[in-house]
Amino acid sequence: MIVFCFVLQTMSALEYPKVILRGDYPDPSIVRDREDYYMTHSPFVYSPGFLIWHSKDLIHWEPICRALIGHIGSAMAPDLVKYNNRYYIYYPAAGTNWVIYADNIHGPWSKPIDLKTPNIDPGHSVGEDGKRYLHTSAGHVVQLADDGLSVIGDVKQIYSGWDYPSDWITEGKFLESPKVVKRGDYFYMTTAEGGTAGPPTSHMVVSARSKSILGPWENSPYNPIIHTYTSDDHWWSKGHGTIIDDVKGNWWIVYHAYENGAYPLGRQTLLQPIKWSDDGWFYALEDAKPIESGDPVKHGMELSDNFKAETLGLQWTTWQNYDARNVILKSNSLYLKSKGAGPKDAQLLLTTATDNSYEIQVELTIGKESIGGLLLFYNEKAFAGVSSDGKTFTVYENADKQSTQPNKLGKHFFIKIINTKNSCNILVSKNKKNWETIHTGLDASEMHHNKYGGFFALRPALMSAGKESVKFNDFKYKPQM
Repeated sequence: MIVFCFVLQTMSALEYPKVILRGDYPDPSIVRDREDYYMTHSPFVYSPGFLIWHSKDLIHWEPICRALIGHIGSAMAPDLVKYNNRYYIYYPAAGTNWVIYADNIHGPWSKPIDLKTPNIDPGHSVGEDGKRYLHTSAGHVVQLADDGLSVIGDVKQIYSGWDYPSDWITEGKFLESPKVVKRGDYFYMTTAEGGTAGPPTSHMVVSARSKSILGPWENSPYNPIIHTYTSDDHWWSKGHGTIIDDVKGNWWIVYHAYENGAYPLGRQTLLQPIKWSDDGWFYALEDAKPIESGDPVKHGMELSDNFKAETLGLQWTTWQNYDARNVILKSNSLYLKSKGAGPKDAQLLLTTATDNSYEIQVELTIGKESIGGLLLFYNEKAFAGVSSDGKTFTVYENADKQSTQPNKLGKHFFIKIINTKNSCNILVSKNKKNWETIHTGLDASEMHHNKYGGFFALRPALMSAGKESVKFNDFKYKPQM
């Protein structure tokens, strides 16, 4: 039986797509730098933004830095590239496109530079003429200056996308996320169509090629390269792909998707092998040999935090712009400066859940005029959890539904939230040994983009409101089987 289970497990390991980053890591952009791979994703309004990941094998990933400290608007759909020994991240926000750059992937990264060019989802390329270009949504392109930090000339439309069957259920065509690579005599443009959420069958990846960076572009006979065909599929709204070769000459496509039944978790990053046909087109494979990683490699990011470090861990972001003065680490404790009156306008420190079921726990000490809490936060219109001013507990079933009950524990206590596939129980304790359940069966299943917009995810969050800082100790995140 043990041998049989091992064989089944091995067979399962060969199946693709393979999740390489669980949790909300949408719009992946990936680059290979010799034998190293780097990847980043959309931060939207979470800050610091653009968490950069490093890998040696495309499977095991570790976070190394955050590239964007402050920004205007919601930053999304980046393109991480390396050109002439400098790294760049191109991204849209606030109705324009921006770029940041660094000479070392670990930073320091520059402040954002406004490229003052329209559309979204920029993708960098170098044409057959040696000039740099920026491709954007709806098939547009504009030339970049030699340093890549400004644009030259007018925006042109050079590609109209692939016409998928009219009876497919999507959000609309929405030609987005152009990513261009050169292979042989051709430039290959990988784009997304169909919308990024909505119906499970909305999203897709399509491909086109051209011998000139400005076209004409010929659509692939294998389109769509990636697509969710029915709501029975395990992965919904598959799309936003980038192709990349590995050090052994194999080719892969990296993209995002929602897990069936797990919308609040956000869009996860997937990997799938591709193969090139004899006439120079690529198509996706669902089975291939597993990647050999050699020695065991660490993977992922530790979400639990005892706050013993001198600087805030990479697992944390704030809601909206980050200000280091609002977060103080001292004597193995985190002091989160207060603002606002409740979850809608409080100071929040958030991390990215990576499991359909998990348990979070933290120790709180409340000041005289402060309110502290532990939340599952989507946005100002969708959140759940509990807070206290030391006198009462306020339980939030959602932004418009809350209830109170006496707090017999005082200003120092522990909170635990157990999220079992979006059904949540909330518990409190004075000593971390005897727990009192103050709410059961809280339904968080509809706290996601399709109802509330924004393309966010339901994130564990520490909350500090009122006039004084709230002290937090020993935050724990634990996956549930």
